[in-house]
Amino acid sequence: MTAPILAIEDASVDYGAFRAVDGATLRVRPGTITGLIGPNGAGKSTLFNAIAGEKELTAGAIRFQGKRIDDRSPDQVFASGLARTFQIPRPFAEMTVLENLMLAAPSQTGETFWAPILKPAAVRSEDAAVLGKAHEALAFTTLDRVAHEAAGRISGGQQKLLELARVLMSDPAMILLDEPAAGVNPALTEVLIDKIEALNARGMTFLIIEHDMDLVMRHCDPIIAMAAGQVIFEGNSEAALSDPRLLDAYLGDVAHA
Repeated sequence: MTAPILAIEDASVDYGAFRAVDGATLRVRPGTITGLIGPNGAGKSTLFNAIAGEKELTAGAIRFQGKRIDDRSPDQVFASGLARTFQIPRPFAEMTVLENLMLAAPSQTGETFWAPILKPAAVRSEDAAVLGKAHEALAFTTLDRVAHEAAGRISGGQQKLLELARVLMSDPAMILLDEPAAGVNPALTEVLIDKIEALNARGMTFLIIEHDMDLVMRHCDPIIAMAAGQVIFEGNSEAALSDPRLLDAYLGDVAHA
């Protein structure tokens, strides 16, 4: 059996006396688009924050590509090849879309204090490579026509595409997507899903929190469900739609639509 790219083992996260994630265990297989569903308050976003290094575990462990990452900072998790987007996009609003991508490229020589003085040729060469990669990401995400607009002035759907384009600048092995379809018009949602599936076809792994059950049922396999901080289901869409726990707690309207 293929080793998981992401393994979460008996993870718990507390906010004071409240346990938001309670002994959650799940595996994400490489090359999948895995959906993470559950009602509001189920612990999904808290678990995402713990995976990304933004929230400390109370107990348990998180492993990415076989190595523990629950003791790493967000920048260290990102550098390991695990990137995330946010439900509410966080671009540098006054910078252009292109500048947002240029800034997202990791480990740039020109960011060090002396490099522009001591290694100007190397800095120029790297900047040219980063610019080329940024234009490729813009073209891929259909944002090339707004490349020189301020990121804070493009539509919400375009900002979701910008979130994806920014993480692509780091060539991640896996991306955590937090409600990519939330607040996005149907046309741009389809564009976003097309890009996710195209990246997945190249071998990239996704773990997606999403409340749009039609999207999840059509595009995610497997589907993992959480409730009250615990994992209560894992399987495909057919099994999800026939699971009595999910039907009662979360999926009744979908199953009877």
